[in-house]
Amino acid sequence: SKIGGMCMSEPNAGTDVLGMKSNAVYDSARDGFILNGTKMWITNGTLTGKETGDLFLVYARTGTEKRSDITQFVVEAGMEGFNVGQKITDKLGMRASPTAELVFENVFLPAKTHVVGDVNGATLCMMRNLEIERVALAAMAVGIARRSLDEMIAYASNRPAFGKSSLFGFGQIQKHISESYAEYMAGKCYLYATANGLDLSTYGNGLDADGVKLYCATMAKNVADRAIQVMGGYGYCGEYTVERLWRDAKLLEIGGGTNESHHKNMARDLHKLDGDKLE
Repeated sequence: SKIGGMCMSEPNAGTDVLGMKSNAVYDSARDGFILNGTKMWITNGTLTGKETGDLFLVYARTGTEKRSDITQFVVEAGMEGFNVGQKITDKLGMRASPTAELVFENVFLPAKTHVVGDVNGATLCMMRNLEIERVALAAMAVGIARRSLDEMIAYASNRPAFGKSSLFGFGQIQKHISESYAEYMAGKCYLYATANGLDLSTYGNGLDADGVKLYCATMAKNVADRAIQVMGGYGYCGEYTVERLWRDAKLLEIGGGTNESHHKNMARDLHKLDGDKLE
């Protein structure tokens, strides 16, 4: 019944999310915050290109002493000063997902009704939510890999070549399919193990939330790439689906944390083991 979204990234603050510039200043006379800033790459930001979605969880800076002085706010469609900057079109993939830039110009947010949690206390919530998001994106990657496998197996099983099906006639096709299946199963097992151990009430699951998305995102892109290769010219055409799966998979190496950010986070967390052996 409502179209909602979450506003974290900004034009100049993506991977370095704590570098956000959007700010909310408390107005004691009105007992509320004045929000200013711009958020970028917002899913469900707009459906029409003109009106915003209905409801957004927005992160904004509310202090100056620490980079972590960030607060969560609820911003609703129709609030004065809340507008669509632009609808982002012509994306490589994920074209069914409406994406927008959202602009906040002196948006007044009552403190009693539109602040979520504690003032300056949103950073830990943001980190927890990112961990959950990364596991969800890994699940998306596993789904893309599974569909790619289904498509290439069906094609190779039915495509004749040199008097037999391609699946049994070409060693390279066998290599593409068998390696894809092994990598898919490895990613699926890692995903379910991470999801099973995820504590939704707190943060601290970062190492494997980063790790499972890092592995599964690239795995899905590679499996989709192999599916295109197995299907040849047909795989390059939209009718056979796998070119879309390849395009969609690429975003998973960027959104929700780039591969490079996962490398940084994981190296930091592994260093914290301080000599302890992995289980």
